[in-house]
Amino acid sequence: MLRTLSIRDFILIDALDLDLEAGFSALTGETGAGKSILIDALTLALGARADGNVVRAGAQRAEIGLEWDLRGAPGARAWLAENDLADEDANVCLFRRVLETGGRSKSFINGTAVTLSQMRDLAERLIDIHGQHAHQTLLKREAQLALLDDFAGHEDLLAATARAHRDWAELARMRSAREVNEAAIAREFEDLSWQINELAKLYFSPERFAETEAEQRRLANAASLIASAEGAIEALSEGERPALDSIESIARDLGNSAETDPELKDAAALVQSAAVELTEAVSSLRHYLRRLDADPARLAELDRRIADVHEAARKFRIEPARIPEVLQQKRDRLASLGGGRSLEALIEQERAAFAAYGVAAAALGKSRHAAAKRFAAEVTRSLHELAMGGGRLSVEFAPREASAVGLESCEFMVCAHEGQPVGPLAKIASGGELSRISLAIQMMASTRGGVPVMVFDEVDAGIGGRVAEIVGRLLRRLGQKHQVLAVTHLAQVAACAHAQFEVSKSETAGRVQTAVTPLNGKARIEEIARMLGGLSITAATRKAAAEMIERAEG
Repeated sequence: MLRTLSIRDFILIDALDLDLEAGFSALTGETGAGKSILIDALTLALGARADGNVVRAGAQRAEIGLEWDLRGAPGARAWLAENDLADEDANVCLFRRVLETGGRSKSFINGTAVTLSQMRDLAERLIDIHGQHAHQTLLKREAQLALLDDFAGHEDLLAATARAHRDWAELARMRSAREVNEAAIAREFEDLSWQINELAKLYFSPERFAETEAEQRRLANAASLIASAEGAIEALSEGERPALDSIESIARDLGNSAETDPELKDAAALVQSAAVELTEAVSSLRHYLRRLDADPARLAELDRRIADVHEAARKFRIEPARIPEVLQQKRDRLASLGGGRSLEALIEQERAAFAAYGVAAAALGKSRHAAAKRFAAEVTRSLHELAMGGGRLSVEFAPREASAVGLESCEFMVCAHEGQPVGPLAKIASGGELSRISLAIQMMASTRGGVPVMVFDEVDAGIGGRVAEIVGRLLRRLGQKHQVLAVTHLAQVAACAHAQFEVSKSETAGRVQTAVTPLNGKARIEEIARMLGGLSITAATRKAAAEMIERAEG
C-alpha cells in the first residue's frame, strides 16, 4: 500500500505530506481546489513525462516522494531484488522524482537513480490509476483487446504468438527481398560465400597466429640455434676441459677447506649450487636439441600459413587481427539475406513459420473466447449492481490480419436497458450510462490484477443519487482487499469512504496555495453536508450527512 505522498513546490502546492491508510480514502473539495493536482503529482512520481511548467512559481524545482509498504506486493519485491534496488527492509520502497524548471528531471528508487522506464515498470506492479476520462480509452478496440488479455491472464500465449509472428515476419521480409532483386542478391550471396570461405579456411585466431609465428622463427633459425646449444653443451660437459668438471672440482676443494675454516662454507655452497644449476642447464639443452629439428617441410608449411594470412589481410584491406571480426560481419550479412538459402527454401521456411504462428495464434484466440464469456458475465453483474438492471455486455470478435497480438480484434457490445439491442460501446449516447459501464469494467478489471493500490479520478462523473451510493459501496467493498483512492464530488461516494481528505485552496498575499486536511468527526460531517447542500448548509443537511456516514459504516 501507499503510506505517504510528499510534495514540494508543485504547481499550487508549497509543501504537503499526506499519510494514507488501508481501505477506501476519498479526496473531496470545491471545484478547482486542486484535487486532480494530487493525482497529477502521483502520476509524475510513478514515471510519467513532464515539463518545467509543473514547478511552483518562484521555485527552482519540484519534488515528489512516495513511500510504499510492499507486504502485499510480492511482484514488486521480486522486481526490486532482480534489479538490485531493494532496501535493507524488503517491505519498504521509496520513490522520488525531482523536476526542474528547465524541464529536466531525475528519478530515484530507494535512493538509486533510475530511468523513467524502470520507475514505470515497478509502478505497474504497485498501482493502477483510472483517470476521469478513462472511458475515452475504453472506446478504442485495441484498448478493449488489451483489457480482455489482462483479464484472461494468458501472458505466455501472448508472448508465444508475438515470437512466432516475429520469426515469420523476418522470413517473409527475406523472401520478399529475394523476390524483388533476386539476381543482385544471388551475386551478393556468391561473393559473400566466397569471402567467408576464404577467411574461414584460415582458422585464424590471434593466439594461434602468434604461436605459428613463434614456431616459424624457431625453425627458420634452427641451424644457428642447434649450433648454439651444442656449443654450450660442448663447453660445459663434453669438451677436452669441460667447465662443469672444473667447477665441481672447485666445489669439492672448497668443501674440504670449509671443514678447516667454516667461513668458507657460504662460498662453497654457492659454487656447489652453480655446479647443480649448470648440470640442469646441460640436461635442458639436450632436451631442447631432441625437440628442435630442422624440418624443411614443417617450415614450408608454416611459411605458407603466415603468407596466407597476410595475403587475405591484403585482399580485404585489414590488419590480420581483424580477420575474425570481418568474418563475423560477413556471416551476419549472409544471414540477413537468407543465409545462402535458395528462394524455394526460404518460401518453404516461411510457410512453416506461418503455420507455427497460426498454431500459437489459434491457442491465444481460444483462450480469449473462453475469457470473453467470463468477462461479459462479470461486467454484466457489475452493471446490475450499478442500477442498470437491464444492462449487459458481450464481446464480439472479428478477424484481422496476422499481427503480433493474434488473428482477431474484439469490440465490447453493450445495452443499457432491458429490451434495447446491444451495440458498440463507442455508440452509447448517454454520458451517465457510459460512465457507469466504464466504471463497471474498470473496477472489475482492477480486481483481477495483483496491483494493491487503485486510484479513481472522478470516474463517477455523470452519475448521482442512488447510483452514486451504490458506487460508493462498491468502492468501499473494493477497499477491503485493495487500497483505494478516489477523487469525487459526490457526497454519496465520499460518505462510504473509510477515510476522507478535504482539498482546499487559499490565497495569502497574492499567493495561491492548495492544502489537504484529514477529516474526522464533525469536520467530515460538515464536508459531506457541503457536498449535499452547496453554499446553504442546514441542520437537515448535517443530519443527512451524519446518517449517510453511519449507514455506510453500519
